[in-house]
Amino acid sequence: MRTLVLGGARSGKSSWAEHELLATAAASTNCASDAAASAVLHYIATARPWPGDSDFHSRVEEHRIRRQAQAREHGVAWHTVDDVDAVDALASPKRRMLLDDVGTWLTHIIDAQGLWEAPRGSVAPWTHSLVDAVRNFPADSDLFIVSPEVGFGVIPEHRSGRLFRDEIGLLNQQLAAVCDRVVLVVAGCPMEVKAAS
Repeated sequence: MRTLVLGGARSGKSSWAEHELLATAAASTNCASDAAASAVLHYIATARPWPGDSDFHSRVEEHRIRRQAQAREHGVAWHTVDDVDAVDALASPKRRMLLDDVGTWLTHIIDAQGLWEAPRGSVAPWTHSLVDAVRNFPADSDLFIVSPEVGFGVIPEHRSGRLFRDEIGLLNQQLAAVCDRVVLVVAGCPMEVKAAS
């Protein structure tokens, strides 16, 4: 099942997605044939802290420590994939995967391709590749995708902020269309926006 998890900054979206993937894996380890595959959870990390950015490095480390504690508690292992693009990682699907998060992936693409001053929609070839990778993810595996919901705030003052807000909003819509389930996390509380059929 493909689940899109949306939420604002510090909403609890990453923690909720990790917990749900752990619960899904724990439930399936009761089947002997699936136990080995469920014991490893694959974490696709999109964050790349800048050298000297100790605050962001601390946030990444906080997530890593939380995952390690969860792994010990539930008898599973997190395998972190942070050296390949998210699209490439999804092209080699595993039984249980968590992509965290789409916003930092999109920012990296816009930076790497020099698209901050480009016309809106210039990032479409990359976003379409991500949506296609999610659409093609095997139905018998579990994929949780974490993405920021930034559309509730004020209109950003600068063009780069407006560009990001618009592009992530469109990408979230496209991902929601191909995901089986969509959950919005607000203040740590999950609300199902689209239920799995």
